[in-house]
Amino acid sequence: MKLKILFTGLACILALSSCNDEMNYREHTNYGDDYMKLNFNNVSGLVADIYAKLDYDHGGDYGGAMLASATDEAEYALESNVIHDFYNGALSPVNVTSTTWNNSYAAIQGCNHFLENYLGLTFPELQFNDDYLQQMFRYNNYENELRFLRAYFYFNLVRQYGDVPFYTTEMNVDEINTLSRTSYKEIIDFIVQECDAIVKNIPVDYSNLGSMALPGSQDTGRATRLSVLALKARALLYAASPLFNTNNETALWEKAASANKAVLDSCAKYNRKLIAYTEIWGTNNWNSNEALFVRRIGDLNNLESRNFPAGVEGGNSGNCPTQTLVDAYQMKATGKFWDESGSGYDPANPYEGRDPRFEMTIVKNGETGWPFYNKQAIQTYSGGANGQPVAGATPTGYYLKKLLDKNVDFSSGRSTKTRHSWVTYRLGEFYLNYAEAVFKVLGSADATSSTYPMSAREAVNVVRGRTGVEMPSLPTGLSSDDFWKQYTNERMVELAFEGHRFWDVRRWKEADKYFKSITEMKITKNTDDTYNYERKVVSRMWDDKLYFFPIPQSERMKNSNLTQNAGY
Repeated sequence: MKLKILFTGLACILALSSCNDEMNYREHTNYGDDYMKLNFNNVSGLVADIYAKLDYDHGGDYGGAMLASATDEAEYALESNVIHDFYNGALSPVNVTSTTWNNSYAAIQGCNHFLENYLGLTFPELQFNDDYLQQMFRYNNYENELRFLRAYFYFNLVRQYGDVPFYTTEMNVDEINTLSRTSYKEIIDFIVQECDAIVKNIPVDYSNLGSMALPGSQDTGRATRLSVLALKARALLYAASPLFNTNNETALWEKAASANKAVLDSCAKYNRKLIAYTEIWGTNNWNSNEALFVRRIGDLNNLESRNFPAGVEGGNSGNCPTQTLVDAYQMKATGKFWDESGSGYDPANPYEGRDPRFEMTIVKNGETGWPFYNKQAIQTYSGGANGQPVAGATPTGYYLKKLLDKNVDFSSGRSTKTRHSWVTYRLGEFYLNYAEAVFKVLGSADATSSTYPMSAREAVNVVRGRTGVEMPSLPTGLSSDDFWKQYTNERMVELAFEGHRFWDVRRWKEADKYFKSITEMKITKNTDDTYNYERKVVSRMWDDKLYFFPIPQSERMKNSNLTQNAGY
């Protein structure tokens, strides 16, 4: 019997019009393989459907809550949201709202189907078309893209569940439901092997294909050589981290250091550089020089409606940065933490003179022009227009700014949308990844070698010195403990709300240190228009079983060979 694969719903067309280089969507109905092989557009639709399954953390899985709100970065304002289950003991095999399992395996099955059934086509009836050679170049590259995507989705599964069922050939449902779990190590090895196999074959830049370019198409959002290097580097960093590297094998850190150095070296070769911090989040961030792989989403405003301040027209509050995160932003003049002697911190003006990334990430009391149509200053103090007891008001004293577009307009009678993209990999992350791995390999923040001529400290300072941030450099001579404190803090600040903190603390196995409490800021206004600022520590629950997600009970009911993660 001929197998019919069901790619239903919205499928991105990777061929983009000259007036709109964003991934567009169209209906892709159910057809058999013979029909799908008739032309390039049909085949590209299958690939596009898999790209459409790429993840992004705008709160889709958790009713508007980002994973940041399950960490010390943020607190979700609405108490009924399921994100609270990560720290109230309610997460269980029958209470998992994540779509990662089903979404990833649907994508993997799609990749396997294509790689088994759609390679080697020649489209002879189209060979006299003017764009035949360009379309064939594009088609032949799909093998590289799908091998990347399959490896990408397997990494997401390993990161979340540890050992998972693994298969690289097309299987029917009954066959899949007999699979046991394959070790994370074997899957990481597979990811690395796939990346090594395709990295030299996949284009560096789809906007510079010369005679192989399709007129009017930039093919944005597709996997590139730098995307492949980035996936390998991140996967090896995770594999070297304590959650997986239980024996702290230096060889694993060496692999991670080498892979992350390869990303930095390739970015230098292809003139990819750090850019101004605010430019990473604009409507054109998909095309920024720092972005290495971007999930194109489209024109929307739900991210803003979920996170604009309560009390502002169209704002529903949501993921509210914690005082814990605010305290991570050091003082601009001294480079010291707020509570260090000589830092320059003024408790009466707690937001003055902070790391510039604070202003770019967090909406504070007194903020003006946020969003653009709001004509009064933000009031997060008790009794203020955007503070408690307003329904949905921030419990922490802050609202989210980073990732949001202040130009989205919810003023009376309006509901505008702007282009949004999720930056999956960017260069800033890999300077920090390199710093971590080299620190573990060489044993100190200042150490260098012929293989690693840039020290861990210097790599962190590249990020701190980026345009528009320009924080004081970390000094030489830091102890290992002091450097680790600075390094983990730098990741929290630089990568805030990019989906890293949730996974970083887990792979470091430091949840006992970070996830058992958060600090909120309670602000009251005095009669002379000054403010009192009072920190409030809020306890949270942590159980070590939460280092991995529970395997969904619905999957275990279908497959008796599927064991559960410890503790569930």
